[in-house]
Amino acid sequence: MSNIEIKDMYFSYTENEPVLNGINLTLDSRTTAIIGQNGAGKTTFVKLLKGLLKPTHGQIFWDGKDISQMTVAQLAKYIGLVFQNPNDQIFKGKVIDEVMFGPINIGMSQEDALDHARKALSIVGLAGTEDENPYDMGLSDRKMIAIASILAMDTDVVIFDEPTIAQDYKAKEKIKQIIRQLKSDGKMVLTIIHDMDFVAECFERTIVFAKGNVLLDGPTAEVFAQKEKLTQAYLEPPHVTQLCNRLGYQQTFLTVEDFVAYVKRTLKK
Repeated sequence: MSNIEIKDMYFSYTENEPVLNGINLTLDSRTTAIIGQNGAGKTTFVKLLKGLLKPTHGQIFWDGKDISQMTVAQLAKYIGLVFQNPNDQIFKGKVIDEVMFGPINIGMSQEDALDHARKALSIVGLAGTEDENPYDMGLSDRKMIAIASILAMDTDVVIFDEPTIAQDYKAKEKIKQIIRQLKSDGKMVLTIIHDMDFVAECFERTIVFAKGNVLLDGPTAEVFAQKEKLTQAYLEPPHVTQLCNRLGYQQTFLTVEDFVAYVKRTLKK
């Protein structure tokens, strides 16, 4: 798997009001969550990765190529972005046409695009909905259609923008399965998200943005153990982590399963 290297990257929408300040990161095969309060620079960062914006200064390299020298259309073959609001992404009147649109526009044949689209719909649990109008379906299903449209493109990188917003438990579990499958398939998976419990359950690495800078970066358990720095970014650890801290445990637990397993091991000793 290729890495994304960000070198001394700055970005401003207006002069003298920097949004990102000298970001240096290497994104690798680890599933990675980018967290921080609104205005921290997360969405701008992702738009720069996707080529929708260009750095004011610095460079982003994908597979050794400077992204600033590539068009959005060229990058679409490698980096896919699932929008936060599926209504901003969906525009076709039939599900199958929506999911085939991306594959066709990156050069797949009609036959291959149809095959990829059907497989993607099956992965998200919407096989059999090919001829339905997306806007006759619920918000959760439209979110899955948006995900399927990116999965069908078979990009090396998949970025999720707030994947759990307006999703019920069943849909969140489906998205977890999709992320794990993408990881197993060798894809780079990134997300920008406010759902700390979902981060704890799905992502190996967490990067904390604050005021346009990287405040924390490391394995998710290590990041959520640094309560003082999280407070600086106006963030709280996952609910399970907070509960175990209040119960007096020094170890950082990310999920209920982690805590239960620890207790069972302790009782056996």
